[in-house]
Amino acid sequence: MIANELRRLYIDFFAKQHNHKEIKGSSLIPENDPTVLFTTAGMHPLVPFLIGEPHPSGKRIVDVQKCVRTDDIDEVGDDVHLTFFEMLGNWSLGDYFKEEAIKMSYEFLTKSNEDGGLGLAVKKLAVSCFIGDDDAPRDIESAKIWKSFGIPDERIAFLPKKDNWWGPAGKTGPCGPDTEMFYWTGDEEAPEKFDPKTKGWVEIWNDVFMQYNRKDDGTFEPLKQRNVDTGMGFERVFSILNGVKSPFETDLFTDVINEIRLLAGYANPNPEQEKAEHIIADHLRAATFIIGDPCGAVPSNIDQGYIVRRLIRRAVRHARRLGIELEFTRKIAGIIIKNYSDFYTELADNQEKIFEEMSKEEAQFSKTLNKGLAVLHKNISSISDNFCFELFATYGFPPEMTIEELEALGLIRNASQKKSIMEQFEICFKKHQELSRAGAEKKFAGGLADHSVEVTKLHTATHLLHQALRNVLGNHVEQKGSNITNERLRFDFSHPEKMTDEQKIKVEKIVNDQIKAALPVSFEEMTVAEAKKKGAIGLFESKYGDKVKVYAIGDSSKDTVFSMEICGGPHVKNTSELKNFKILKEEACSSGIRRIKAVVGK
Repeated sequence: MIANELRRLYIDFFAKQHNHKEIKGSSLIPENDPTVLFTTAGMHPLVPFLIGEPHPSGKRIVDVQKCVRTDDIDEVGDDVHLTFFEMLGNWSLGDYFKEEAIKMSYEFLTKSNEDGGLGLAVKKLAVSCFIGDDDAPRDIESAKIWKSFGIPDERIAFLPKKDNWWGPAGKTGPCGPDTEMFYWTGDEEAPEKFDPKTKGWVEIWNDVFMQYNRKDDGTFEPLKQRNVDTGMGFERVFSILNGVKSPFETDLFTDVINEIRLLAGYANPNPEQEKAEHIIADHLRAATFIIGDPCGAVPSNIDQGYIVRRLIRRAVRHARRLGIELEFTRKIAGIIIKNYSDFYTELADNQEKIFEEMSKEEAQFSKTLNKGLAVLHKNISSISDNFCFELFATYGFPPEMTIEELEALGLIRNASQKKSIMEQFEICFKKHQELSRAGAEKKFAGGLADHSVEVTKLHTATHLLHQALRNVLGNHVEQKGSNITNERLRFDFSHPEKMTDEQKIKVEKIVNDQIKAALPVSFEEMTVAEAKKKGAIGLFESKYGDKVKVYAIGDSSKDTVFSMEICGGPHVKNTSELKNFKILKEEACSSGIRRIKAVVGK
């Protein structure tokens, strides 16, 4: 099976056999949720609809969602961990619940390909359910449903919250128990009794039953609208269907890895070389998708851009260890774009941007490596215990390369010296991480569920700002990204040059005039074609389904509509709720992209 066949098989099973509406996956850069840098799960873009806002496509939807997780980036290189991955998801927004969800999951897993399923062997399946605690009861209902489909008691494990509970996305919000599906991938027969810790069992899918709301005080109350949120790990299932142990052995990665081996000049890698190949392939795939996203980020020293920079530089470092000295990131990105752009068309659309940013970052990091080497040699006679970390913190010079160079110079003569230097580096690095984490927690404290009033006001202000920018600068202005915290909005837009003070004053005045006018805010559901005909602005091709919500600011009956925009986020009822609007800063974000930070009245 090839990748597009699996994506289409999943979507068709739910869309054609079970009346789900296919929607397009959202951006990797989440809007209105400052608690995370990236979309880390399929539920993030759908939080408003999970807490009761009607979805334009109805109560049953299915999608493929791009995700990025960086919390275990140091684990990448083995057969399991990935930075970028895809989640296949089907959703019930106040419609079906446990029985139908589990039945559909079981059928998709076990039906033959001809009947629209994966054709997996029932004898290799096992499941887990929530064991229960003071907040919620033992999920006997789910276990009973699984047993009705032939899953025996020995293959059902009851596990605590850390294993079988999902959500909320922030500190408060929708959450609930889940049931997880595992498949046996070992060479021998699957053990009769299921223990998820036994190597060979791979989790492939989970059905989350969102039936609770977590309140500010940490207690739980029943949700008014019960939802089902499922997530199937695309790469894991794809590996199983292709009879291999790792995604790196599938056609998601084989072209990239073959190119790496060609550039490195070997055919049969040793374990260390193979790990480096995995890291390079994973990191450059993630970076390609982040840069190529419709709201994408480019390498920088802050936020999403810092992650992109770290991914590219880590890939370059491991490439140097394989002996790849020439510029190569552009070549790898080209293979990734070719392999994925049939489904993710935005990669082809943004190909030149991806190539430019990859090449620029690789060249810049090569200079950094050369500078680090020069500093190392210059200070060779006065190396302190913290030198390895200082070189890393100041120049971004990787500790492994410092140690390799010291070994080559004969300054590290045995394993104990090497271990001592790495231990000292890790002590310094952990202190650095704690400080960074504390800053990040402060910076990203909040979110849609936690501070809905302020976030809602600021999100509505982005609509006014967007239209005001188009009025002042021209219709070439398009939204390129948005990030909202409880304190401020950040809005990225296309514009080739720095705004003048006069332009900023004009934009600010236009927004404040709309606030003083106390314009009503309302929405209509319509098709994308109807939205275009009405003149609504938005990223039509990349992030919306067939039906969309179009928010209007102003009264169409009185011909006072100021802004009309496709959007699924939260909005105030009247612009007067914003009180006032103030631009704090206007600056460059990347080539051809400007960024405004602004606030509204409290």
